[in-house]
Amino acid sequence: MTQFSTYFFTGTGIFFLVYLLLYASYLFASVTVGAFRLYKLEKMAQIKNELKHEFYFPVSILVPAYNEEVTIIDSVESLLNLKYRLYEIIVIDDGSSDRTTELMVDHFQMKKVSRPIRRMVDCEMQEAVYECRVKNIRITLIRKKNGGKGDALNMGINASEYPYFLCMDADSMLQGDSIERIVQPIMEDDDVVAVGGLIRIAQCVSIENGEISGYHLPWNLLLSLQAMEYDRSFLASRILLDSFNGNLIISGAFGLFRKDVVAAAGGYDRQTLGEDMELVVKLHAFCRNNNMKYAIRYEPNAICWSQAPSSFKDLKSQRRRWHLGLFQCMTKYRHLFLNRHYGLLGTVSYIYYLIYELWSPVIELFGLFTVVLAALLGRLNTGFMLKLYVLYAVYGAILTMTAFFQRIYSQNVRISVGDVFKACVMCVIENVFFRLLLDFIRCTAFIGYKRHKLAWGKIKRTRQFENT
Repeated sequence: MTQFSTYFFTGTGIFFLVYLLLYASYLFASVTVGAFRLYKLEKMAQIKNELKHEFYFPVSILVPAYNEEVTIIDSVESLLNLKYRLYEIIVIDDGSSDRTTELMVDHFQMKKVSRPIRRMVDCEMQEAVYECRVKNIRITLIRKKNGGKGDALNMGINASEYPYFLCMDADSMLQGDSIERIVQPIMEDDDVVAVGGLIRIAQCVSIENGEISGYHLPWNLLLSLQAMEYDRSFLASRILLDSFNGNLIISGAFGLFRKDVVAAAGGYDRQTLGEDMELVVKLHAFCRNNNMKYAIRYEPNAICWSQAPSSFKDLKSQRRRWHLGLFQCMTKYRHLFLNRHYGLLGTVSYIYYLIYELWSPVIELFGLFTVVLAALLGRLNTGFMLKLYVLYAVYGAILTMTAFFQRIYSQNVRISVGDVFKACVMCVIENVFFRLLLDFIRCTAFIGYKRHKLAWGKIKRTRQFENT
């Protein structure tokens, strides 16, 4: 038993040392590359070296909605303030049981129309179609039978008029220049078939007419911790993976796609929780299998402000859904793993998401269990373990702070001294405690999986946007 425990704890220690070293190195490289790219973009803007143009790609904005009566009007009003010339807004009410459709029709004085919708991709049938024009922008509202978010987005694709569509959540808000920013990669490269934007926490910001009028970290602990987490995540891995066309995720809250390629690939999967990631991986596989020259890009200066869960119950529901969607997608496309046909996508990208996203909750909680077991058996070098953990926590907190303050700097946002102090504290808490909490939530994600696998993920909505 003693010999076995020696081998067990020695092997486990070596494994976790390598695991942490690789992850820390990856985070360091990611944040460094991300910060340098944002700094370079900022310098280009200062010397007016950005690509300027008078031609605009027409864009269809798809807003799937399910019981969004609290936020839907604010969200659509915010879209009417975008600094972009050619776009339409399509709201798809996926069988809501609240007043989502009624509020939209009344507020915008919409008229019911008889409009045929071509079936490019599969979706449930429409029950009613309403239209109106505001500021010379066409707004379409489609009421349909409930089929899930992927099904609602497929309906939006079918109803859209323009060659590019942008999907966003009904509880989200775009800055005035968000579309102009997210179409930039398409202006630069005809081979781009999808572009992802940056998601930030809406409860931290005040926006007036598409411009940021104020930023502060809320007193709600969960919201502030998520603000730190989001900024590190979107600055780090996505910019680094973007450097070799290796991103596997474009957030469902803000992504731009070329419609003909998406339709040819089959549209959104209606039987998965992670329809956003599934579509992106599907596009990678479709383009490579058909020998198409393509690129899937990430544009960090195209920003969407999205509401985050403010309660533990809502946070748990959201993260369980995300983790199950990740599991479904990684399982469905497991043929990418170490497949030379997919290049770095099947090695670096797939392995990263497999080990440090899908398996990481199990690995990290097992590591915590091992530490506790070693302490109980008297096999733990407490001093060394505490020093290692503190070093790792401080290292992670520094990287998170770098990401947060880089975003503040790049957007020319002013924050108070109190928010600076709060951000530093939250970075430490996020790395030391919040990460373990999320690990536990994700490890329990499969409880009740079959019963809720196609349900819309819902969180409590609040009205906080300003559109004056």
